[in-house]
Amino acid sequence: MSLLSRMSAPAAGHEVARLAAAVLAGRPGVPGVPGVPGFPGAPGTAPVPAAAYVPPSARLSSRSVLPTGPTGLGTSALRITARRAEPDAVPGSGPGSVPGSVPEGAPDSVPDLYCPPHLRDDPALAHEVNDRLVDWAAETGIYPGRLDRVRATDFGRLMMLAHPGTDDPERLLAAARCALAEWATDDYYCDDETTGAGPALLGAHLGLAYTATDPSHPPARHAPEVAQGLRADPVRVALRSSFEHLARYADPTQTARLRHEIAVLFVGYGQEGSWRTSGRMPAVWEYLAHRQINSFMPCIALVDVVDGYRLGPAEYDDPRVRRAVTMAATASTLVNDLYSLAKEQDSGGVEFSLPTVIAAEEGCSLGEAVERSAAVHDELVHTFEREAAALAATGSPELRRFLAGVWAWLGGNREWHRGSARYAAPGS
Repeated sequence: MSLLSRMSAPAAGHEVARLAAAVLAGRPGVPGVPGVPGFPGAPGTAPVPAAAYVPPSARLSSRSVLPTGPTGLGTSALRITARRAEPDAVPGSGPGSVPGSVPEGAPDSVPDLYCPPHLRDDPALAHEVNDRLVDWAAETGIYPGRLDRVRATDFGRLMMLAHPGTDDPERLLAAARCALAEWATDDYYCDDETTGAGPALLGAHLGLAYTATDPSHPPARHAPEVAQGLRADPVRVALRSSFEHLARYADPTQTARLRHEIAVLFVGYGQEGSWRTSGRMPAVWEYLAHRQINSFMPCIALVDVVDGYRLGPAEYDDPRVRRAVTMAATASTLVNDLYSLAKEQDSGGVEFSLPTVIAAEEGCSLGEAVERSAAVHDELVHTFEREAAALAATGSPELRRFLAGVWAWLGGNREWHRGSARYAAPGS
């Protein structure tokens, strides 16, 4: 189900969270971060490879789950049966936790998640960005008659929380326009039959949508028809408009990066469409691969654009950086899976999420599948934290800032999901 249709955590003591705060406050701490003992590259500390560095916040605690089966990235769900709260503790009251109890049947809450805190909360800035975004949606023609839902979803708050490196509403609006245009693509072409969505048309729709981000150059005879075709569809109008606005802040390499991430996202939309057409529930491994491409990666890719600097293509595309950042993107999207689950269950339709896929494959209850999904999320975040710390110790100042921005994005994304009216079940 699309993001639109699916419609304060206590601070955690993470070393990388403090790095993010230092970087975003203009104190990059190159190569180390004063006051963060043990962080790779800190004064008096030799660089530590990713495999060797485990920050204190990632070490086992009384809330951690000891491995009792397969190990390795993404295998936590195969070995976790349940998480138990600490003795005499209120479920959901620990650092980085989400209020609520562990569900046993159809879950109506999200379990504790390992996630950084959000670094700022500025309601006035969020409101300003949200107002401008709704006005823009009205101009492009997306969501006619449903702009109240767009406003209530409060994407302005998401951008304010996820991009704490700037307080410029126009830069935040640039990211918000791109995000809403991408989500409108999902709504219009994948989910909402009243707007023409349908499996038989999905490929054709997505192909033309992409041309709005990477303009076609037809022979002169057909140029007017192509231009008219782009103007005739509100999603294409929104995509083209969002890229035009982004060009004020992004250089050509950053724009090309976003085009690539959107193309990958559209492949993910097509993959899910094939599951719906065939009536097939994917395997857990297949769904996890899918969540890497159908994720918040296009949003995360704009971290440096929004904050006003440039991470070069060589570092952005470095396989080690790509591995760490795509894991963060997958984890952030699993947050969406978890928070949207209750509302999806109320819809009565078959929706694809990690909990539903795990429950189908492993024959467990949905509550157990939620716990296993949360464990997968946590493993991804722990691994990103560890590998990002090692990369920050040896990379450029821009890479350190970008990784800190991704970490901040994770915290802001979780906080937005935790408070957005989008994920409230009907009547709540």
